[in-house]
Amino acid sequence: MSRTSLSVLGSTGSIGRSALDIVLKHPDRFKVLGMAAGKNLEVTLEQARLFEPEILSVAEEVYSSCKESLFGSGIKVLSGEEGAVAVAAYPGAEVLLSAIVGDAGLPPTWEGILPGRTIALANKETLVAGGSAVMGRIREKGARLVPVDSEHSAIYQAMKGHDWKSVRRVILTASGGPMFGKTKEEMAHVTVEEALNHPTWRMGPKITIDSATLMNKGLEVIEARWLFDLPSEKIEVVVHRQSIIHSLVELVDGSVLAQMGVPDMRGPISYAISGDERLVLDVKSLDLVLLGQMTFHHPDHEAFPSIRHAYRALERGGQSCLWLNAANEVAVAHFLEGKIPFSLIARIQGEVLEQAPVFEARTLDEIRKSGKAARNKAQELAEKYAGTEEIPGNPNHNGQMAAPVPGGARRN
Repeated sequence: MSRTSLSVLGSTGSIGRSALDIVLKHPDRFKVLGMAAGKNLEVTLEQARLFEPEILSVAEEVYSSCKESLFGSGIKVLSGEEGAVAVAAYPGAEVLLSAIVGDAGLPPTWEGILPGRTIALANKETLVAGGSAVMGRIREKGARLVPVDSEHSAIYQAMKGHDWKSVRRVILTASGGPMFGKTKEEMAHVTVEEALNHPTWRMGPKITIDSATLMNKGLEVIEARWLFDLPSEKIEVVVHRQSIIHSLVELVDGSVLAQMGVPDMRGPISYAISGDERLVLDVKSLDLVLLGQMTFHHPDHEAFPSIRHAYRALERGGQSCLWLNAANEVAVAHFLEGKIPFSLIARIQGEVLEQAPVFEARTLDEIRKSGKAARNKAQELAEKYAGTEEIPGNPNHNGQMAAPVPGGARRN
């Protein structure tokens, strides 16, 4: 069997590292042609020397050091967005793993949609922001889109051999995040440190805050709408604290299909990049007796309004999902910097959402311009509200962080 050639966007992040770990354990199955990394020079150089890609992109801050360190290696070193786009569009890669966090992942993913290529999508913002335009480009180029998020991968796997016309609903499971059980009133007093203390996954700061607000689940609802061409009323969310059932599909005859396993992202990653092949992984077996029980809860939409915003964005249509996503990125950044309290993240999301244009953005340029306008609106609101409510650990509202943010992007 010939090796599958692979390009990885976000190689130094949690998804990228897990993917490269799979490549390392299956050198007969994969060859890395391109990598787009970030600012972590040490990890980037280690990956470059280990996998010897033909092309590598890094953050502009570390470009000179990286290029000097890899001089004579034969690796073409680029930087910034242009570099990431060049890696994504690099010819010869059969699979593009899109794992750059946030809306920064959209441009390279867009350019990486090439005829016959598989896009293994871990960057949910690509579909949240791009939606109809991205799916149209997938169809136009004859590319194949495969989900990497564990919830969407679970649905994708469960539906193998089944007709989508037989689906009554899909159920996305949520861990509930670190704020599970808190009331709406308690949300105003959540510190950065508390919000980053996820009970199940170890991820980067932005994704962890999205989990704390449950916006991550809202974004997944939007992503599911485009991935599976389902109306929002057929997409539900349930809180499942144990994170064992990754998602479920209910069919019209009442049968329910569930994909289960211990929380480990290597499973959905390997399934996506291998062409739906089951690779041998050193993932722990699920011990149901040791697990004992599984619990399920409805999300508290009063305490966690972000999911409600996602459904509202789908209802409004146009550029609503794009604006919601942009507003969330700005609000989360301000919270992590200690400039606004936790409860204002959802407020900024909702206010920006209602200002979104109700006509679609159809090209990458239109999407980017619209996203910039949305971020400007969110920035104005964040500055307006800064210091108007109590920020835990920051009674003087001096713009300093309430608690230090742990470095690194990690995920089990």
